[in-house]
Amino acid sequence: MLRNGLEPWHLLILAIVVIALFGSKKLPDTARALGKSMRILKSEAKAMKETDAQKPRTDPHT
Repeated sequence: MLRNGLEPWHLLILAIVVIALFGSKKLPDTARALGKSMRILKSEAKAMKETDAQKPRTDPHT
């Protein structure tokens, strides 16, 4: 049934629905806020990986 996944016309319909729901005036602000949130999430995940790498590994079974 969903052999091809997202076709170009699916994305077009999705874009039209998003513009209709949020309006064209709010889309740039929403995209900017989403980008900022993604950058914060990415930097926090990187910081967590770095702190996990710096922790000394101990075997809890000893």
